[in-house]
Amino acid sequence: MSQQERVTDQILQAFRDHGITAAIGVWFTFIAGLATAVTRKAFTNEALLHKLEQELAEERARVEKRRDDDRQVDHDRLARIERDIHDMRNLIFAAFQRRDGD
Repeated sequence: MSQQERVTDQILQAFRDHGITAAIGVWFTFIAGLATAVTRKAFTNEALLHKLEQELAEERARVEKRRDDDRQVDHDRLARIERDIHDMRNLIFAAFQRRDGD
């Protein structure tokens, strides 16, 4: 046997001995990498979802405050209208009272 044949035989023997181990190692590495990518994506999505929930809560609070302000403005305007109607009714009533009394 020549030197080259012995090296080739040794390489083939090493591959036979460690080939399945290397394949299993690569398989576990692939699974670990995939799990890492999925976990990273999940945490990224979770963080994004949390941020969106916070922004939604802030937007709801802003809208609710705006509604409260609008309700207060409407209430004040309605109170002024009712006060004006009441004053006009009293003014008209007073005008008719003076006219009838003259």
